[in-house]
Amino acid sequence: MPFMKNRLTSGLLALALLSPVMISGCAAHGSYTVYDPYYRDNHVWDNNEVVYYQRWETETHREHRDFKKRNADEQKQYWDWRHKH
Repeated sequence: MPFMKNRLTSGLLALALLSPVMISGCAAHGSYTVYDPYYRDNHVWDNNEVVYYQRWETETHREHRDFKKRNADEQKQYWDWRHKH
């Protein structure tokens, strides 16, 4: 019986130590930082930025394309628009 108690205690301790890592990893999933060379600042590209980006695409009548795949001129146009909104 002491063997099972030690094993259970070890398992709970491991779970307690790993929980913050697992939770923070899920929160950061899908977000990354994008450097805006025109305004010389960083933007966290997360769900909030995606909403702005999709709005820009709609307002400027563009087909949806991943931001990273847009040419430098289009990226600059987005950052100009973004800093005004």
